[in-house]
Amino acid sequence: MNVAMLGGAFDPPHLAHRALAQTAINELALDKLIIVPTGMAWHKVRELSDAKHRVAMAHLGFGEIDGVCIDERELRRNGPSFTVDTLRELAQEFPMARMHLILGEDQARAFTGWKDWEEILRLAIICVAAREVQDGPVQSPSAAYPELGQVRMLNMPAMDISSTRIRSLVNRGQGIDTLVFTPVARYIAHHHLYLDA
Repeated sequence: MNVAMLGGAFDPPHLAHRALAQTAINELALDKLIIVPTGMAWHKVRELSDAKHRVAMAHLGFGEIDGVCIDERELRRNGPSFTVDTLRELAQEFPMARMHLILGEDQARAFTGWKDWEEILRLAIICVAAREVQDGPVQSPSAAYPELGQVRMLNMPAMDISSTRIRSLVNRGQGIDTLVFTPVARYIAHHHLYLDA
């Protein structure tokens, strides 16, 4: 069984997140892709939007993709939320599965600063998607930890979309229809999200 975890704030989830989910399912032949909205993110400077909104948008952004489930476990945890804790729990729930952790290239660059990152490499195959960056393309991050675990690049074109940019556009009253799945755009408008971003 092939299982993968894709975590993130999803504040909001956008078309690059959706493309990453679909790419991972196809390339890794996943039986299950577990989307995990971040709880109390130790690495985020800004306060995240209310969990109920991020969960609702995750359902709208990913929910109808075959094999995807939205997992709220990190939102129920007290204190900072760490990927290694979630992977430990998933390893117990799916003891016979080949576990994967899906990362954007920016996350992969910072990976060795994560809590218990060596254990993460033992728990899961790291799968990295390219992300458009201002200083040009970057090389596979696997060079930073080649002997410690399996790392593979996902064959996905970089997409210049970020949740930060989307929140800024909404705040300025500009359209986001080309950046998010239509139900997500409607949800943001209906609930007046990001107007103070």
